Amino acid sequence: MPVSATMKTSDGRFGYEAAGDSSLPSLVFLHGIGGAGRAWRGQIEFFSGNFRAVAWDMPGYGASAPLANVSIATLADALQDFLQGIGANAPTLIGHSIGGMIVQQWLIQYPAAARAVVLAQTSPAFGKADGGWQKSFIEARLGPLNRGETMASLAPALVKDLVGDHPDAAGMKVAQSCMASVPEASYRASMLALLGFDQRHALGDIKVPTLVLSGSKDKNAPAPMMAKMAGYIPSANYVELDGAGHLVNLERPAAFNAALDQFLKATIAPSQVTA
Repeated sequence: MPVSATMKTSDGRFGYEAAGDSSLPSLVFLHGIGGAGRAWRGQIEFFSGNFRAVAWDMPGYGASAPLANVSIATLADALQDFLQGIGANAPTLIGHSIGGMIVQQWLIQYPAAARAVVLAQTSPAFGKADGGWQKSFIEARLGPLNRGETMASLAPALVKDLVGDHPDAAGMKVAQSCMASVPEASYRASMLALLGFDQRHALGDIKVPTLVLSGSKDKNAPAPMMAKMAGYIPSANYVELDGAGHLVNLERPAAFNAALDQFLKATIAPSQVTA
């Protein structure tokens, strides 16, 4: 089984992990606010026989340089720079949580550039900065940091609150390690970047094949909301994984890989994939 290698783009801006021959179709994985490129190692290894499987460190995470100003729009611009930097033409993008928001934003500027997309445990909107629910969401996550906690001290409780039933033990260790390693400034900036995000109006314009993937126990991106989201995307397939929470690729790696594998086999022509 191939093991992913840690790399940097030639301009030094982005760190990423990758495996698979560069001539193969590209899969590009985008992690969530508490994640890192290494959170996708299980997927990189699983898919690298038939794909060039890549997972970026979002700007400000891992080996990637931070952005001067962080918003979903600037992150989508950074994604395009990253894709160009690694030579990923017609990629399939797999975005988890904020990664899925970045993919939605990117599709507005590049509606036909992806071969397919996966929107995993994400949302088409977060809402207004002055909304009551939004204020409570941000306070619950940034308040402890304001009171002197650290990402390392908060990581076990944050991860426990995100997952569903009987999560994979090894995956939980990875999730906690990733969460503990997120720079506080990047965590804060990414949380605040959610405010005002709303692409509900653009769902009907997504024309590429799309997998919308949810977990039935996800409290951050509830399955009923994601099912409704899928209903507005003309080309969407909807899959709900029973018992899973917000970190499906780490909680239920076999189920996540199976759902993605089925989607890819149905979406990408056999002639485009070699064993």
